[in-house]
Amino acid sequence: MAQLTTFFENFFGNLQNIFMNFRFVDVIDILLVTIVIYNAIKLMRETRAGQLVKGIIVVLCVWILATTAHLYMTTTLLTFVIQYGLVCLVVLFQPELRSALEKMGRGKVSGGLRSIFSVRASEEEEQQEQLRRGILAVVEACDGMSRTKTGALIVFERATKLGDIVDTGTVIEAVPSVPIICNVFFNKAPLHDGAMVMRDGMLYAAGCILPLTKRNNDVAIELGTRHRAAIGMSENSDAVVVVVSEETGQISIALGGTITRNYTRESLQNELNNLLLNQDTSKNKSTFFASIRRPKNEK
Repeated sequence: MAQLTTFFENFFGNLQNIFMNFRFVDVIDILLVTIVIYNAIKLMRETRAGQLVKGIIVVLCVWILATTAHLYMTTTLLTFVIQYGLVCLVVLFQPELRSALEKMGRGKVSGGLRSIFSVRASEEEEQQEQLRRGILAVVEACDGMSRTKTGALIVFERATKLGDIVDTGTVIEAVPSVPIICNVFFNKAPLHDGAMVMRDGMLYAAGCILPLTKRNNDVAIELGTRHRAAIGMSENSDAVVVVVSEETGQISIALGGTITRNYTRESLQNELNNLLLNQDTSKNKSTFFASIRRPKNEK
């Protein structure tokens, strides 16, 4: 009991000293650090930098464990990596760092303080419902574009944020519908050549440029640039990419560097629901990891 009393006395005594010595410049200091941390987290959430940060955290954890366990060679190797890690980080995060500095130069970071205290309502059920509506709109639009042989390239963003891809196109932020999606990919529309990015069930951007796959020898020769871009995007992220062929009207899905084809309206909706709505993926699981196969109606 005496030890508990002493603990509370010391605790409140230290707390009183902190408040007595607290200055106005300390408030400014805390706010500046908060803004920096907030914008760093925002940068990682909106780009693929978040995946790299996870890797860095894993390396640091291994280094701590190796140091604690006195693993000499492992500790020496990881220490060497960490010492030169700053240069590596500058190289790895070069696009993100350049984007952040450009925003600072345009004065867009000044609104960070207001954003910290803003409340963002994100009920999971509402998000799921919005995602269902987005999937349904895409499925119906792809079904119509398949019949008219209108080429389309639609990227569903998942855990890996595609902020760098969005920056290459035009941000729309619209509720998806069949007329809007079909109008974007109309062959005389200004954004029809690029990809559409779906984020949280919303039509977020269009006219985006995707990286092409470098595995040209592994891709069927009849697949064009649109399909190769879909494969390349799926290699660089966990995104689900839907493609409608302009030549054959066939619907395909690219995931994890693999493309599967010959989807109907029903099978497309089932696959997208399984992948994006966290439903049971045991059915047709092999569809997503199968080899690229030739369509049934192509010679």
